[in-house]
Amino acid sequence: MKPLTILKTTLSFLFFQQITFAQETKKETASPQYTIENCVNHFELDKATKTKVGYQYWFGDKNFTQENTLKMSIVEPGKSTHAPHHHPEEEFFYILEGSASFFLDGKTVVVGPNTSLYCPPNAEHGISNAGNTNLKYLVIKKDLR
Repeated sequence: MKPLTILKTTLSFLFFQQITFAQETKKETASPQYTIENCVNHFELDKATKTKVGYQYWFGDKNFTQENTLKMSIVEPGKSTHAPHHHPEEEFFYILEGSASFFLDGKTVVVGPNTSLYCPPNAEHGISNAGNTNLKYLVIKKDLR
């Protein structure tokens, strides 16, 4: 076979393969049906997830919301949920109770209740309990599906 014929045959094969795959449909998960009953979420400790440092409760996770998640974390004194890290999603923490040590790109500040903390995309950040009582805070994060 001539090189030009081989090239044409290969390109034709790749072209038809692309068309075939493009026509396949993705399995789509059904969107939840939103009702007043499932759009109101009261905290229930027995539905919280135990962690190594306390527990967390999802008010809205990526399987329910369109784009954002809302979680409450409770961290025992002197502990943190994980080491400082970074990810492509921006994130907010809102301190409800206790004292938080907030790390952002090499600097640390200690804050109390009714304080919001913003973590820009890809910024190294972390939060830990700086007090002697439980730290309770909300985590608001965009779900980059």
